[in-house]
Amino acid sequence: MANVTIEIDKGSGFCFGVVNAIRKAEEELAKGGTLYCLGDIVHNSREVERLKAMGLVTINHEEFGRLHDAKVLLRAHGEPPETYETAQRNNIEIIDATCPVVLQLQKRIKQEYNRDDDSEKQIVIYGKSGHAEVLGLVGQTAGHAIVIESLEETKQLDFNKSIRLYSQTTKSLHEFREIVEYIREHMAPGVTFQYYDTICRQVANRIPNIREFAASHDLIFFVSGKKSSNGKMLFSECLKVNPNSHLIDSATEIDNSLLEGAESIGVCGATSTPKWLMEEISEAIHAFYASKE
Repeated sequence: MANVTIEIDKGSGFCFGVVNAIRKAEEELAKGGTLYCLGDIVHNSREVERLKAMGLVTINHEEFGRLHDAKVLLRAHGEPPETYETAQRNNIEIIDATCPVVLQLQKRIKQEYNRDDDSEKQIVIYGKSGHAEVLGLVGQTAGHAIVIESLEETKQLDFNKSIRLYSQTTKSLHEFREIVEYIREHMAPGVTFQYYDTICRQVANRIPNIREFAASHDLIFFVSGKKSSNGKMLFSECLKVNPNSHLIDSATEIDNSLLEGAESIGVCGATSTPKWLMEEISEAIHAFYASKE
């Protein structure tokens, strides 16, 4: 093989919440019997396929509503209260793999919503509208929370009413701080603004790490499922420091022409990317160079 170095980023791969959810799924599947999972256990189709082969059945909320006397895993993203109510009604045993960071955030939002300090206050969540975690958070407020996806959408808030701001756990810390500053500057006198930085540090700390990793190689393969919002965010960070970064979700998507002339190749991924998949990509790159010799 030519003088090419191929490195897998040690800081990439599943976060604690995902590791926990997959461990719980594997433990339950080992007992036999049918285990359902409400939504994809992780936003990575290859890992979903691996667990499907072990017997995990992925269902949507509509199918969940029709289920009775079954066992259902709730993934790391968390669920709104109605999901637990349906489970109780339909005699469904819940295997709860909600990430502890998400659970804590749900609790805080629910307490804020139930507090009678200001009937006019707006509970605002910075996050991706329709994302599983965000749906679970909005559910704590009986659907009353306002979801904003960007600084642009922040401008549409009513600054004459009090604001309580929270964030989806996997959002950008930098953007969250920009939103905090904008709200702070535009609040009307006499109304209160409180914000809670609820971004998971295990995810936020990956940004400086992945930027450093991407900058240290001349070609980057960022491995992630197309549905992963964390993947999109981290990939954009790679692109900022290394325009020669490419998003792929399997070895079949490697463009071999990119490998010609590369001297240093980095393989990294999202919090929803399994280590085995990054290793598979690395092996495929090694095989390409081996075939050239």
